Amino acid sequence: MSNATFTPATGAFPQGFLWGGATAANQIEGAYATGGKGLSIQDVMPKGITERPTEGPTADNLKQVAIDFYNRYEEDIALFAEMGFKVYRFSIAWSRIFPNGDDAEPNEEGLAFYARVLDQLEKHGIEPMVTISHYETPLNLARTYGGWTNRAMIAFYERYCEVLFERFGSRVKYWLTFNEINSVLHEPFLSGGIPTPKDELTETDLYQAIHHELVASARVTKLARTIMPEAKIGCMILALPVYPLTPHPDDVVKSMDTAHGSYAFGDIHCRGAYPGYLLRYFRDNGIELDITEQDTADLTNTVDFVSFSYYMSICDTADPAAEQGPGNIMGGVPNPTLEASEWGWQIDPQGLRVVMNDYWERWQKPLFIVENGIGAKDVLVELDGVKTVEDHYRIQYMNDHLVQVREAIADGVDVTGYTSWGCIDVVSASTAQMSKRYGFIYVDRNDDGSGTLERHRKKSFDWYQNVIASNGATLS
Repeated sequence: MSNATFTPATGAFPQGFLWGGATAANQIEGAYATGGKGLSIQDVMPKGITERPTEGPTADNLKQVAIDFYNRYEEDIALFAEMGFKVYRFSIAWSRIFPNGDDAEPNEEGLAFYARVLDQLEKHGIEPMVTISHYETPLNLARTYGGWTNRAMIAFYERYCEVLFERFGSRVKYWLTFNEINSVLHEPFLSGGIPTPKDELTETDLYQAIHHELVASARVTKLARTIMPEAKIGCMILALPVYPLTPHPDDVVKSMDTAHGSYAFGDIHCRGAYPGYLLRYFRDNGIELDITEQDTADLTNTVDFVSFSYYMSICDTADPAAEQGPGNIMGGVPNPTLEASEWGWQIDPQGLRVVMNDYWERWQKPLFIVENGIGAKDVLVELDGVKTVEDHYRIQYMNDHLVQVREAIADGVDVTGYTSWGCIDVVSASTAQMSKRYGFIYVDRNDDGSGTLERHRKKSFDWYQNVIASNGATLS
């Protein structure tokens, strides 16, 4: 899939390993009503997933400006190049290309903006990786059609992809169809553009929406191979290793069942059919989906590689008396052996190695880690006249996770690259805060919207620059 070849003599990372960072349009671009862009679901989510959507855009939505990447992309990409990025994963805002989602013609101003972004990446020798849909469903598609619960979404998505492939297919090699496709089960509006409150949706509603996304993903995978045969098309999964809380067989079986909830989406993307355990779950729970013969045929168009995000692991137990963990956004039971971030996400570097081995052995598809990082409340300080952040905690977190990537590679796992999440500070997806910072680059903006938007290199900037320059040899 890549030019990477394993050479133990030069360290644990392959030659040609793609080091970089990742962002999403709604969390960095701003310019929410500029250049012909229509509204997306993010424009009515001023508090992220912590509160219900508003009727229309409100002034307290930090994403209206975000970090102003729309106007500062040249500066930011130059900083990425200074760190040594080989690849930059970014998303295209669907409503910047089709403002309403169901428009007859694409918005040329939107296409021109992403052409300029690609110009800058090419100038600096950075490989682009494009996420086609990253929690940015056009608001009209959500409110008029019910989001991905509606089969009509498949055709709208196909047309959107066809435009992207025809315009940028010669410039972009790596494409991801949907960000964290399995998250629809947990956050239907954010992930699937489904406006109906979650507590009013049935499991049939949720799995039908995911089925439509899976069919759309498979169809555009086939389309991509027609329009741009040299490109690589991947799925993107929210990785979540599940450990039994105790060695009791009941806990082991319960954790297996929970893990199947994530496996299913990779199984379908990689194997081209619904797995038996998911079909059993449908039978046992009275879930009946509208799956046509054409859908079944379409699903056989499997992906070239598997990309995933990794932030945490969870435990599970068959004991209903076990306390649920309040911090882990994905539920589960707290692991008593692990520490947690300021937001309660349990920190488990070895879980990344577990996931990588698991996915490689299960699917035998090249892997790409496209999100990994830690959100923290950084403090901007001045040292020797230079503003920076002494984020030793981020350096430790990243180091420990990358060491486990190195271990997985030594295990024989085929890994193409690694893009840290929020390589520059972004507006948080879950809480819509600026104070939950992930980046190597500090952006001077606060939760109340104040700030200069100036960029400052954190201590982790220099650390990651050295990691990339040494191809991982400086990891301790």
